Amino acid sequence: MSISAERAWQALSGMDNILILTHSTPDGDAIGSAFALYLALKKMGKTVFLHTDRVPSLMAYAVVPEAYGEGEPEHVVTVDVGDKKLLQEADRLRFGDRVDLNIDHHGTNVPFAKETYVDPSAAAAAEALYDIFTCGGLEIDREIAARLYTGVATDTGCFKYSNVTPKTLRVTAALLETGIDAAGMNTLLFDTKSPAYLAFERAALNGLRLCFDGKAALMVVTQQMYRDCGIDEADTQGVNAIPRTIEGVYAGLTLKEKKNGVYHASVRTKAPVIASEICKVFGGGGHPYAAGCELGTDLQAAQEKLLAAVREALSACGLL
Repeated sequence: MSISAERAWQALSGMDNILILTHSTPDGDAIGSAFALYLALKKMGKTVFLHTDRVPSLMAYAVVPEAYGEGEPEHVVTVDVGDKKLLQEADRLRFGDRVDLNIDHHGTNVPFAKETYVDPSAAAAAEALYDIFTCGGLEIDREIAARLYTGVATDTGCFKYSNVTPKTLRVTAALLETGIDAAGMNTLLFDTKSPAYLAFERAALNGLRLCFDGKAALMVVTQQMYRDCGIDEADTQGVNAIPRTIEGVYAGLTLKEKKNGVYHASVRTKAPVIASEICKVFGGGGHPYAAGCELGTDLQAAQEKLLAAVREALSACGLL
């Protein structure tokens, strides 16, 4: 059932012994939102714990170590999860049918919780959380604000993507007024690369190729690259944005081999090409210009299927 921000606050207020979940391979919005919600619920006097995949090392500042826990929750809340299948496998199997509330901002959200608060106009799940907190009159202190800022800043590409609205900037201003170190976080999130990441990026770029007269760019990332460069997959999320940065490219594509051998496509596009429509063909989704889907374990077939969908999208927009 779709609900309002006010009802989402009421639902949270009525819960206790709460488990917070987010999607596998969490990005900054998932991490920031999960820990912001944890801190808010603790402030409300709730018993709460969370599960996440490994957090990228440059986002370690957002982690609250004591938040992690195991046990049998009475209630389950998910944040930044557009589809139940995006949960970590163990959590999906154990808790996927027990989610009481899902807080999200993806327009392609596939409902799976008893109650769902989705605001597609929000730049990030963290912005949607801010609205819920303010509905309830919760004091957003500096610790909560830092996590919310992480979510908003990363999902907007440091405020350069088209999902930034006047409201997004007003919310960000309110977070800055708590005294958070936004400049320090921005340095870590956007201007810091480890030597291992640079080696990995170089390996990925070596295989990048332009398609359709330079209108699309495709890059493939394998598990062997992670091993060769001595880097964890969690620390390589920034690579997804690279293909779209090439001049003339409307569809930037990154095929990432997961540990189970399945290839996940990260699609980043520029108007008028819609990434979520491309990924929808394969049962995926996301944002209009940043989406994802899974394409099986055969790399050659995955490339062919993805490029066929991209060709169709480019043609439909009059670009081919």
